[in-house]
Parts: sequence; structure tokens; C-alpha cells
Amino acid sequence: MVDCAHGFRPFAQSFRDSHLCPDLVGLGGYNGFSYADISTSVQISKATIHHHFPTKAELVQTVLKRYREQARAGIEAMDHTIKDPVRRLGAYTGYWEACISDDTASMCVCAMLAAELPAIPSQVADEVRGHFIDLTAWLAKVLQAGATTGAFKLRQTPDVEAMTLMATIHGAMLSARAYRDPGIFKAIVSPAVKQLSRPA
Repeated sequence: MVDCAHGFRPFAQSFRDSHLCPDLVGLGGYNGFSYADISTSVQISKATIHHHFPTKAELVQTVLKRYREQARAGIEAMDHTIKDPVRRLGAYTGYWEACISDDTASMCVCAMLAAELPAIPSQVADEVRGHFIDLTAWLAKVLQAGATTGAFKLRQTPDVEAMTLMATIHGAMLSARAYRDPGIFKAIVSPAVKQLSRPA
């Protein structure tokens, strides 16, 4: 999965892999940060940042591309190391539970930006939708694998169940943030996952 605190190298080392931008986007959304915020945080001039990213849309698009690459790499690693679908799903939800509990990432960056559609630039929106498509496909694959072994009892198609679970996870992130209570994430997500194991 994307490393909560260090998913991207500092701007001074690589503009295109900075961990700062996902943090800023996750906290305040597309309009919640400026080049000045980045400049102050990493002590690099705004002119230098603009040289690499002429527009904010290009900067955020690049950050999201990297975010998605790391998310896919993390998911592929789980697929290879965790064969049991139930444990694999638990590893995914557990990842976010840990990030929210230790306050390194209280919100999926793409989920945060999805709330701003259609107001964000199209190239940014495309990356957000792409992440949702990627995550839905992976969750559906995990749920289908669990259904095949009898571990999960699906009431809808794997795609619909995946989108429902994804919406629950993202909603739990929002609720935990709104109530300022990390425990709310687990309180919402755990019953949703357990319900998948109950007879249809």
C-alpha cells in the first residue's frame, strides 16, 4: 500500500515524488493548499516549483499518478503474499485503520478529491476516477475469490459488493475525521466486512 507518512520522497530529492502534496491534498482537498504552502514547507522557491509544474493541475495529476502506482504496487504485493481472501481484505482495511489511528493519513487522497467533482480540473478528475476503478476491480476480485471458497456470501454481483464496501470504507474515513475519533473507522468497517461472511 502507499506508505502513510513516507509514500513520496521530499521535493528537494525529487519534485515528482514528494510526499508533501498528498498530505496537503488529503487535509484540505484541491483548493486547500497553494504553491506557497509547498514552498514554505520544503524551503524551495515557488518559481522552482512552477518550473517543474507550470499549473497546479499538472502538479496534482503527477502526484496522483504516483499515488496510484504505489497503491497498485501495494495491492499486488498483498495478492502475492496473502493468499486467503479474508485475510487480504483484512490487511487492506487494517492498513487504513492504522493510518487513521496514528494520524499519518486520515483520508484517501482520491476519496477526498472525489468530493470535489466536478469542480476539479479534468486531468485530475481522470486520475481520481482511475483510482476508484482500480480499487473496485481489486475489491471485486478479492470478494469473488472469497465467494468461490465459501468464505464470503455475496448478495449482489462482486462489482456492486465492491463498490458498496468501498463507499463504506470511505464513509468511515469521513466519520472518523468528523467525530475526531479514529475508533469510529473500525466500528463502521468491521461489521460491514463480517456481514460478507454471513449467509445470504
